[in-house]
Amino acid sequence: MNIVIIEDEGLVADDLELNIRKLIDGPLDIVQIRSVKEGIAYFNTNKNTDLIFSDIQLGDGLSFEIFVAEPVTAPVIFCTAYDEYALEAFKTNGIDYILKPFTLQTLDNALQKYKKLKKIFSTDQLPQFDALMQLLAGRETQKAASVLVYHLDKIIPINLDDIAMFYLANEVTHLLTFSGKTFYPNKTLDELEKLCGNSFFRANRQFLVCRKAIIDVSSFFSRKLSLNLNIPFSDKVIISKGKAAQFLSWLAKA
Repeated sequence: MNIVIIEDEGLVADDLELNIRKLIDGPLDIVQIRSVKEGIAYFNTNKNTDLIFSDIQLGDGLSFEIFVAEPVTAPVIFCTAYDEYALEAFKTNGIDYILKPFTLQTLDNALQKYKKLKKIFSTDQLPQFDALMQLLAGRETQKAASVLVYHLDKIIPINLDDIAMFYLANEVTHLLTFSGKTFYPNKTLDELEKLCGNSFFRANRQFLVCRKAIIDVSSFFSRKLSLNLNIPFSDKVIISKGKAAQFLSWLAKA
Protein backbone atom coordinates (compact mmCIF):
# COMPACT_ATOMS: atom_id res chain seq x y z
CA MET A 1 0.00 0.00 0.00
CA ASN A 2 1.35 3.42 -0.97
CA ILE A 3 0.55 6.31 1.40
CA VAL A 4 1.56 9.97 1.14
CA ILE A 5 1.67 12.27 4.18
CA ILE A 6 1.56 15.99 3.36
CA GLU A 7 2.57 17.85 6.53
CA ASP A 8 5.12 20.63 7.03
CA GLU A 9 5.62 19.86 10.74
CA GLY A 10 8.27 17.12 10.82
CA LEU A 11 7.41 15.77 14.29
CA VAL A 12 3.69 15.63 13.46
CA ALA A 13 4.40 13.79 10.20
CA ASP A 14 6.70 11.32 11.96
CA ASP A 15 4.08 10.70 14.66
CA LEU A 16 1.39 10.15 12.03
CA GLU A 17 3.58 7.71 10.09
CA LEU A 18 4.44 5.78 13.27
CA ASN A 19 0.74 5.34 14.13
CA ILE A 20 -0.21 4.37 10.58
CA ARG A 21 2.42 1.63 10.67
CA LYS A 22 0.94 0.38 13.95
CA LEU A 23 -2.51 0.08 12.37
CA ILE A 24 -1.70 -1.39 8.94
CA ASP A 25 -0.26 -4.85 8.42
CA GLY A 26 1.51 -5.90 5.26
CA PRO A 27 3.82 -4.09 2.83
CA LEU A 28 3.61 -0.32 3.33
CA ASP A 29 5.42 2.49 1.52
CA ILE A 30 5.00 5.93 3.14
CA VAL A 31 6.30 9.16 1.61
CA GLN A 32 6.38 12.46 3.54
CA ILE A 33 5.92 15.75 1.69
CA ARG A 34 6.62 19.12 3.35
CA SER A 35 5.38 21.79 0.92
CA VAL A 36 3.07 22.63 -1.99
CA LYS A 37 6.06 22.85 -4.32
CA GLU A 38 7.34 19.44 -3.26
CA GLY A 39 3.85 17.93 -3.55
CA ILE A 40 3.28 19.15 -7.10
CA ALA A 41 6.67 17.76 -8.17
CA TYR A 42 5.95 14.40 -6.51
CA PHE A 43 2.48 13.81 -7.98
CA ASN A 44 3.68 14.91 -11.40
CA THR A 45 5.76 11.73 -11.62
CA ASN A 46 4.05 9.39 -9.13
CA LYS A 47 0.54 8.22 -10.01
CA ASN A 48 0.19 5.08 -7.88
CA THR A 49 -0.77 6.55 -4.52
CA ASP A 50 -3.47 4.63 -2.63
CA LEU A 51 -4.21 7.07 0.21
CA ILE A 52 -3.20 10.61 1.20
CA PHE A 53 -3.12 12.17 4.66
CA SER A 54 -2.81 15.94 4.29
CA ASP A 55 -2.62 19.05 6.42
CA ILE A 56 -4.40 22.07 4.91
CA GLN A 57 -2.13 25.03 5.67
CA LEU A 58 1.46 24.45 4.57
CA GLY A 59 4.33 26.90 4.81
CA ASP A 60 4.05 27.90 1.14
CA GLY A 61 0.26 27.72 0.64
CA LEU A 62 -2.81 25.47 0.87
CA SER A 63 -2.44 21.76 0.15
CA PHE A 64 -5.43 22.06 -2.20
CA GLU A 65 -3.08 23.78 -4.64
CA ILE A 66 -1.25 20.48 -5.07
CA PHE A 67 -4.39 18.62 -6.14
CA VAL A 68 -5.53 21.39 -8.45
CA ALA A 69 -2.15 21.36 -10.22
CA GLU A 70 -1.86 17.56 -10.27
CA PRO A 71 -5.30 15.87 -10.01
CA VAL A 72 -5.21 12.61 -8.05
CA THR A 73 -7.84 9.90 -7.67
CA ALA A 74 -6.60 8.65 -4.29
CA PRO A 75 -8.76 9.39 -1.22
CA VAL A 76 -7.55 12.34 0.84
CA ILE A 77 -7.95 12.37 4.63
CA PHE A 78 -7.30 15.85 6.00
CA CYS A 79 -5.54 16.22 9.35
CA THR A 80 -6.82 19.63 10.27
CA ALA A 81 -7.65 22.10 13.00
CA TYR A 82 -10.09 24.13 10.86
CA ASP A 83 -13.59 24.85 12.09
CA GLU A 84 -16.77 22.88 11.50
CA TYR A 85 -17.97 25.15 8.69
CA ALA A 86 -15.04 24.22 6.48
CA LEU A 87 -15.20 20.56 7.49
CA GLU A 88 -18.80 20.35 6.28
CA ALA A 89 -17.57 21.51 2.88
CA PHE A 90 -14.92 18.78 2.88
CA LYS A 91 -17.58 16.14 3.52
CA THR A 92 -19.74 17.29 0.64
CA ASN A 93 -16.77 16.72 -1.66
CA GLY A 94 -16.28 13.13 -0.54
CA ILE A 95 -13.29 13.88 1.72
CA ASP A 96 -12.82 12.50 5.20
CA TYR A 97 -10.94 14.31 7.98
CA ILE A 98 -9.44 13.83 11.42
CA LEU A 99 -9.02 16.73 13.82
CA LYS A 100 -5.64 17.68 15.24
CA PRO A 101 -4.42 16.57 17.65
CA PHE A 102 -5.45 13.12 16.42
CA THR A 103 -5.53 9.92 18.50
CA LEU A 104 -4.80 6.35 17.50
CA GLN A 105 -8.55 5.65 17.62
CA THR A 106 -9.54 8.52 15.31
CA LEU A 107 -6.78 7.49 12.92
CA ASP A 108 -8.02 3.89 12.98
CA ASN A 109 -11.58 5.06 12.28
CA ALA A 110 -10.36 7.03 9.27
CA LEU A 111 -8.46 4.04 7.91
CA GLN A 112 -11.57 1.87 8.29
CA LYS A 113 -13.33 4.25 5.88
CA TYR A 114 -10.57 3.79 3.32
CA LYS A 115 -12.46 1.27 1.16
CA LYS A 116 -15.54 3.51 0.94
CA LEU A 117 -13.40 6.53 0.11
CA LYS A 118 -11.58 4.57 -2.58
CA LYS A 119 -14.89 3.80 -4.26
CA ILE A 120 -15.84 7.46 -4.24
CA PHE A 121 -12.53 8.58 -5.68
CA SER A 122 -12.48 5.86 -8.35
CA THR A 123 -15.25 7.64 -10.23
CA ASP A 124 -14.66 10.27 -12.89
CA GLN A 125 -15.83 13.05 -10.59
CA LEU A 126 -12.87 14.47 -8.70
CA PRO A 127 -13.41 16.57 -5.58
CA GLN A 128 -13.57 20.29 -6.20
CA PHE A 129 -10.37 21.37 -4.48
CA ASP A 130 -10.42 24.70 -6.31
CA ALA A 131 -13.81 25.45 -4.74
CA LEU A 132 -12.44 24.61 -1.30
CA MET A 133 -9.51 26.97 -1.86
CA GLN A 134 -11.96 29.77 -2.70
CA LEU A 135 -14.00 28.91 0.38
CA LEU A 136 -11.04 29.28 2.71
CA ALA A 137 -9.70 32.35 0.93
CA GLY A 138 -13.10 34.05 1.17
CA ARG A 139 -13.47 33.53 4.92
CA GLU A 140 -11.26 36.21 6.45
CA THR A 141 -12.01 35.06 9.96
CA GLN A 142 -11.13 31.42 9.20
CA LYS A 143 -8.70 30.25 11.83
CA ALA A 144 -7.30 27.13 13.41
CA ALA A 145 -8.66 25.92 16.74
CA SER A 146 -5.22 25.42 18.25
CA VAL A 147 -1.49 25.75 17.66
CA LEU A 148 0.82 22.77 18.12
CA VAL A 149 3.91 23.30 20.25
CA TYR A 150 6.76 21.02 21.22
CA HIS A 151 7.73 20.30 24.83
CA LEU A 152 10.33 17.61 25.54
CA ASP A 153 9.10 14.55 23.60
CA LYS A 154 5.46 15.69 23.42
CA ILE A 155 3.37 17.63 20.93
CA ILE A 156 0.88 19.83 22.81
CA PRO A 157 -2.13 21.67 21.32
CA ILE A 158 -2.56 25.17 22.75
CA ASN A 159 -6.07 26.51 22.28
CA LEU A 160 -6.03 29.71 20.23
CA ASP A 161 -8.30 31.41 22.80
CA ASP A 162 -5.59 30.88 25.44
CA ILE A 163 -2.85 32.63 23.43
CA ALA A 164 -2.06 36.28 24.19
CA MET A 165 0.68 36.80 21.61
CA PHE A 166 3.42 35.37 19.49
CA TYR A 167 6.75 37.14 19.37
CA LEU A 168 10.21 36.74 17.93
CA ALA A 169 13.24 36.79 20.23
CA ASN A 170 16.75 35.74 19.22
CA GLU A 171 15.26 34.52 15.92
CA VAL A 172 13.07 32.01 17.80
CA THR A 173 9.25 32.16 17.72
CA HIS A 174 7.70 32.31 21.20
CA LEU A 175 4.07 31.71 22.19
CA LEU A 176 2.85 33.48 25.34
CA THR A 177 -0.43 32.42 26.96
CA PHE A 178 -2.73 34.57 29.08
CA SER A 179 -1.66 32.48 32.07
CA GLY A 180 1.96 33.51 31.52
CA LYS A 181 3.32 30.26 30.09
CA THR A 182 5.78 30.31 27.19
CA PHE A 183 6.01 27.69 24.44
CA TYR A 184 7.88 27.42 21.16
CA PRO A 185 5.79 26.67 18.04
CA ASN A 186 7.78 25.40 15.10
CA LYS A 187 6.34 28.05 12.76
CA THR A 188 7.31 31.51 11.61
CA LEU A 189 5.24 34.58 12.49
CA ASP A 190 4.19 34.77 8.82
CA GLU A 191 2.80 31.23 9.00
CA LEU A 192 1.08 31.90 12.33
CA GLU A 193 -0.48 35.11 11.02
CA LYS A 194 -2.20 33.11 8.25
CA LEU A 195 -3.20 30.39 10.70
CA CYS A 196 -4.72 32.57 13.43
CA GLY A 197 -7.19 34.69 11.46
CA ASN A 198 -8.47 38.15 12.29
CA SER A 199 -8.38 37.78 16.06
CA PHE A 200 -4.62 38.52 15.90
CA PHE A 201 -2.83 41.54 14.43
CA ARG A 202 0.74 41.64 13.12
CA ALA A 203 1.99 44.71 14.97
CA ASN A 204 5.43 44.59 13.35
CA ARG A 205 8.09 42.10 12.32
CA GLN A 206 8.46 40.95 15.93
CA PHE A 207 4.91 40.75 17.36
CA LEU A 208 1.59 39.06 16.54
CA VAL A 209 -0.93 40.14 19.21
CA CYS A 210 -4.38 38.86 20.20
CA ARG A 211 -7.20 41.40 20.43
CA LYS A 212 -8.13 40.14 23.90
CA ALA A 213 -4.64 41.01 25.17
CA ILE A 214 -5.03 44.73 24.34
CA ILE A 215 -6.43 47.06 27.02
CA ASP A 216 -5.96 50.31 25.11
CA VAL A 217 -3.56 52.22 22.88
CA SER A 218 -1.30 55.18 23.62
CA SER A 219 0.17 57.70 21.21
CA PHE A 220 3.89 57.31 20.73
CA PHE A 221 6.59 59.37 19.00
CA SER A 222 6.01 60.37 15.35
CA ARG A 223 2.38 59.22 15.28
CA LYS A 224 3.27 55.68 16.27
CA LEU A 225 1.03 53.72 18.64
CA SER A 226 2.01 51.82 21.77
CA LEU A 227 -0.15 48.91 22.97
CA ASN A 228 -1.08 48.58 26.63
CA LEU A 229 -1.53 44.89 27.37
CA ASN A 230 -3.33 42.99 30.12
CA ILE A 231 -0.47 40.51 30.49
CA PRO A 232 2.96 41.02 32.10
CA PHE A 233 5.37 41.80 29.27
CA SER A 234 8.46 43.94 29.55
CA ASP A 235 8.94 44.99 25.91
CA LYS A 236 6.90 47.73 24.27
CA VAL A 237 4.72 46.62 21.36
CA ILE A 238 4.76 49.46 18.83
CA ILE A 239 2.58 50.04 15.77
CA SER A 240 4.33 52.11 13.10
CA LYS A 241 2.59 55.18 11.69
CA GLY A 242 2.33 53.36 8.37
CA LYS A 243 0.22 50.59 9.97
CA ALA A 244 -1.64 52.79 12.47
CA ALA A 245 -4.76 53.30 10.34
CA GLN A 246 -4.97 49.59 9.48
CA PHE A 247 -4.54 48.67 13.14
CA LEU A 248 -7.23 51.06 14.37
CA SER A 249 -9.65 49.75 11.75
CA TRP A 250 -8.93 46.19 12.87
CA LEU A 251 -9.27 47.16 16.54
CA ALA A 252 -12.72 48.64 15.91
CA LYS A 253 -13.93 45.51 14.13
CA ALA A 254 -12.23 42.82 16.22
